[in-house]
Amino acid sequence: MGTGAGGMRFQIANRKFAIANLKSAIGRCLQQSDVNVIVRKSLRSDSPSHPSPLMPTSVQSDIGPVSRLMIKHARDAFVSQAEIDRQWEPLNYLSRPDLARALDEYEHFASLLLDCGVALEFLPQDEAVGLDSIYVRDASVVCDRGVILCNMGKAARGSEPAAQQQFFESVGVPIHGAITGDGRLEGGDVTWIDERTVAVGRGYRTNDEGIRQLRTLLADCIDELLVVPLPHYRGPTDVFHLMSIVSPVDRDLALVYSPLMPVPFREELLSRGIRLVEVCDSEFHTMACNVLTVSPRKCIMLSGNPKTRSLLEQAGVEVREFDGKEISTKGAGGPTCLTRPIPLHLAF
Repeated sequence: MGTGAGGMRFQIANRKFAIANLKSAIGRCLQQSDVNVIVRKSLRSDSPSHPSPLMPTSVQSDIGPVSRLMIKHARDAFVSQAEIDRQWEPLNYLSRPDLARALDEYEHFASLLLDCGVALEFLPQDEAVGLDSIYVRDASVVCDRGVILCNMGKAARGSEPAAQQQFFESVGVPIHGAITGDGRLEGGDVTWIDERTVAVGRGYRTNDEGIRQLRTLLADCIDELLVVPLPHYRGPTDVFHLMSIVSPVDRDLALVYSPLMPVPFREELLSRGIRLVEVCDSEFHTMACNVLTVSPRKCIMLSGNPKTRSLLEQAGVEVREFDGKEISTKGAGGPTCLTRPIPLHLAF
């Protein structure tokens, strides 16, 4: 890449990735408080909503504050244009991703995360997994006791939990358990309503046995597990998770697409005093309902959804956008799908 604007963006992004990777290496040798100090000094943040280095945070939350994320760069998930061309149709992508544009989009997305003060861990390239491995949310669930490895409802993604397990162990994140046997569970169907309440979508990717096993594994971590029956919508081959229709933005605020929400679940949110920001029909199809909340009332969403952005801002939400046509829209995976929150504390 040359020395123009595109080249400069590439250089800046690579410097940020190098800082994040340096932090990860140092983190395995230092105490938690030292790691936080290094991260805060290395990564610029202008927002007052970032957690203090001494503020304890729970991963049992979808509203943050997010301290540490596992992500997988498009270069390591997509690998090459030849691999994209081989896989995109069998994996039911909406259209063929362009690798060069995907790399540029991903660099911008990761830079947004770093600008929000989030420490990043990069899942490496792995021949055992495919394009879908970019959507790291789905292969695992995280609670305060560690990682629960999923058992994928989409057969083509069956090798992803094992790949994540190897990575988690390498960076000192404990494995709390796994969904096994006939159980099926995908992380996109799991949404934290608060630190002690989790909602789980029962659809084509997550079954009753998977939910039963999850309930057992979370027994000491939660007070309540809400089962949310999901609609047939476009059928078993479509990508449809609970997080397709709800994104928590604060303790008392959630972004939703009500036409596909089960009435009891919608009423449950309202009964808890949660205000619902409604996504319109036209922007549901451009994934406006899937936003990544990095701290209360601060989120990252796909560009091209001006009505939803305006509604969020009217509710006092700070919104940042990224162009995700190649890395999100074509594979039907929004910003939450691209990320997996993991504990900041390290194992020694």
